Amino acid sequence: MSCDCGPVQYALVAYVRSELGEFVEGLRRELHPAHAHLPTHLTVLPPRPLQGPEADAVSMLQGLSAEVAPFQVELGEVASFLPTTPTVFIRLSRAGYKMRELHDLLNRTPLAYEESLPYMPHVTVAKLDDNQRAAEVLRTSKERWEHYGGSHCIEVERLTFVRGSAHAWTDVAEVTLSAPRR
Repeated sequence: MSCDCGPVQYALVAYVRSELGEFVEGLRRELHPAHAHLPTHLTVLPPRPLQGPEADAVSMLQGLSAEVAPFQVELGEVASFLPTTPTVFIRLSRAGYKMRELHDLLNRTPLAYEESLPYMPHVTVAKLDDNQRAAEVLRTSKERWEHYGGSHCIEVERLTFVRGSAHAWTDVAEVTLSAPRR
């Protein structure tokens, strides 16, 4: 049996393994069960083809991540990319520039890629199939987020290099931001 799942791509994410991550995963299970298996994460490098061996990418990521100190970001309001794409997400309200700096530092060979849209750090709630459903999910997500009483902060210190296509991803390697904090 063959699967036409598209070409293999690579991405770099910071998993959100906390109460906040569990909240987003619960929201996703409720509103878009088809993607309930996807763990909550901040994307550092969106999906892209690899320009060379995986080992070279891992080596580059390990070397450069050692030069970056761990940092914290804070989530703000629920928004969407409508009408461009039917995606609902939670935007960063504090320290988004640090995610952009990290993206720019690591967007180099063998992971260099010119993205079709400007990089905007966020936590995806749901990537849907149509704009009408996305508008419904946006309304419900805003209501649920308003009532979420836990921390809105994410500590970014470990990044995971992943391989996949469509909505099936496998962890390849984990790297740690390990420069001393200033």
